[in-house]
Amino acid sequence: MIGIIGAMEEEVSGLKEKMKTEKTLKRASMEFCQGTLDNKEVVVVRCGIGKVNAAICTQILVDEFKVNAIINTGIAGSLKNEINIGDIVLSSDTLQHDMDATGFGYEYGVIPRMETSCFEADKNLVNLAKECCERVNPDISVFVGRVVSGDQFISDREKKNWIVEHFKGYCTEMEGAAIAQTAYLNQVPFLIVRAISDKADDSAHMDYAEFEKKAILHSVNLMTEIVKKW
Repeated sequence: MIGIIGAMEEEVSGLKEKMKTEKTLKRASMEFCQGTLDNKEVVVVRCGIGKVNAAICTQILVDEFKVNAIINTGIAGSLKNEINIGDIVLSSDTLQHDMDATGFGYEYGVIPRMETSCFEADKNLVNLAKECCERVNPDISVFVGRVVSGDQFISDREKKNWIVEHFKGYCTEMEGAAIAQTAYLNQVPFLIVRAISDKADDSAHMDYAEFEKKAILHSVNLMTEIVKKW
């Protein structure tokens, strides 16, 4: 069974419309919809914003539904100029840019007393998602790279540059690394998928309503195809 965590309500609704829901479960103020998508068992849920919500949601998917893979889809801000608005980034790995234990001698992003602070996505999921995205979303580009997360909305140019300098990320958002860490601790394969909402250098803009409509379409296309081929 695949657990799909969505960031946008409209995105989750799009998946729910395509799936056959057999039952719903409410936990931690979240609604988990279990059923089938293209005859494959799935659970679809919107986690809410931020790392705590994301981690709680992921653990419930593991404990209550025994999922054997987790995919998180949402939006992110670009950290590389070649990634355009609407393009998709697939996580090679993830880390938390706001984890700061430098006062104890650790580098930025390092979680004290853990074996790793950089969580690698499942390579089979990454490769499958890349193939699927190129097939069902030929109008956009797909990139594989590091997704960095923090409980901060990053719009400041100086902060973006700092994140790029320290973490070499492709995009920044607010949930992925928490989902990745929780999946890692539970030994569940995961993938973070992000539609890009802005250019890294702020050189291009798109009406948000237009972006959201296209991002949801691309995401639903991609999630459906991944589930079908997984």
